[in-house]
Amino acid sequence: MREHERRGTSVMEGVCTGFGHKVIFVDNGGSWGSWSGVRQCPPGTYATGFSLKVEKKLGPNGDDTALNGIMLHCTGLTSATISSEMCWGDWTHAQYCPSGSRLMSFQLRVERHLGGNGDDTAANNVRFFCTDGTMLQGFGQDWGEWGNTSPECSAGICGLSAKLEEEQGSRGDDTSLNDVKMLCC
Repeated sequence: MREHERRGTSVMEGVCTGFGHKVIFVDNGGSWGSWSGVRQCPPGTYATGFSLKVEKKLGPNGDDTALNGIMLHCTGLTSATISSEMCWGDWTHAQYCPSGSRLMSFQLRVERHLGGNGDDTAANNVRFFCTDGTMLQGFGQDWGEWGNTSPECSAGICGLSAKLEEEQGSRGDDTSLNDVKMLCC
């Protein structure tokens, strides 16, 4: 049973309606961590661009985390940025849909669980698709595989919630951002 079903919300083909808005998600997110609170664009605004917080590759002696945060750039009546993030890495430069277009669906690149002494990273990159058909690929890492594209938000994406693993310290392997859900408005 998916987490959405346990909460008594309606789930069908990557769409959830239990947060007061339609929520879209993908089926390949990582399994570690907890869901952050929902971050939403101000009323009257939609996400037209995004930035990623990415940790550079650390090499064989480091504990890679790859994707650490997603920031949505909201425009409309006002402008704002919203994000869910962990502490490692740096923000990439923003990418935007062409004028008049909004973010409407997404894909995640996720590394499967490696097991044993492998260095797990979980989510590595994001692709967004704009309402005009433009595809914007983030500047994340290249571990893992791209999953299926989420359902579309015809009016546009206006918020997010991320599944983030807390810092493991000496207890284990850090993965940071594992999964994400997007709100449609």
